[in-house]
Amino acid sequence: MALSAILRHLAFAILLALFSAGVVRAMIAVRVMDTPEARKAHTRPTPKGGGVGVVLAFLLGILFLYRYAEFARLADPYFRGVIGASVAIAVVAFLDDLYDWPFAVKLGAQVLAAAVAIGSGLYVEEYRMPWLGSLPVGLLGIPLTALWILFTTNAVNFIDGLSGLASGVTMIACLFLGGIAAVHEAWFAYAACLLLASGIAGFLPFNFPRARIFMGDVGSQFCGFMLAVLAVVAGRFQGVPLSFLLMPMLLSGVLFDVAFTLVRRAWQREAVTRPHRGHLYQVAHRSGMSPTAVALIHWGFAAFGGLCCLLFIAVPWTMKAAVALLPLLPQGIWAAYVTRRARAAGLGRWG
Repeated sequence: MALSAILRHLAFAILLALFSAGVVRAMIAVRVMDTPEARKAHTRPTPKGGGVGVVLAFLLGILFLYRYAEFARLADPYFRGVIGASVAIAVVAFLDDLYDWPFAVKLGAQVLAAAVAIGSGLYVEEYRMPWLGSLPVGLLGIPLTALWILFTTNAVNFIDGLSGLASGVTMIACLFLGGIAAVHEAWFAYAACLLLASGIAGFLPFNFPRARIFMGDVGSQFCGFMLAVLAVVAGRFQGVPLSFLLMPMLLSGVLFDVAFTLVRRAWQREAVTRPHRGHLYQVAHRSGMSPTAVALIHWGFAAFGGLCCLLFIAVPWTMKAAVALLPLLPQGIWAAYVTRRARAAGLGRWG
């Protein structure tokens, strides 16, 4: 990519970030409040809905992309499917921020959004595997893609419990994946990552290290959904075997925390759908770690996952599986450390 193009894209990203910041500032004035309760980390009412800035900045960028940057568009059915689904997620999540709907309503909206994206044809139809080459999965790719979208959307939503954690991880993941996409000329993934990172950049100063506003479900569900969709797009990168593993490596901290928590609660025969404070990041905070430290650790997980992605692309096929497992190493260390802190703090079963 030419230097002049990079500078133009950077200038556009800065403008979108400023637009996002303006919307976030307006949402602070609107004062849709998130009141403290037992399972939340904050202790005083704080505005929420800052994710509206992220969503509107992204959609504004997408409109510009659709009108003026055909090189970065997906085929029209895919493009319309992604945008329609992301708008549906954002609208329902924003209404949930206002009216606190039951989880079943949110899940229904997520299923609908996933169905719209998949119905447009955006699902993984084949996996490029070392030694085996192309491994077609046919219609099995539809439920696999749907499960991935639902799990990732909710994982990012669940992890959005401390200032800057989910938003910072999202921005780091976008920066790494966007760079990789540019190298491999996957221009829609590149543009979408740039737009999402720009929206987050406008929001983050209002949320970290001290939260003047929270992202809310409108932000966390939207980010989770878009990251899940970008993983499907990345799975089609040409010349990168196992490219569907790039986003799981980038989101290793988020995905491991949610999976570990689900397994632990099921093992302890707890109702996994009951609200709780048992995620690893929550237990770390409850055991005495500052929310800033916990968020920065998760940023580190995302950055480490990004470096693993770069190594993953560079190494020969015989080593790719081993590199893909590298992000699990710090997760095991983190889980052991948090477990020890929880016991020392007398947190018992963590719930």
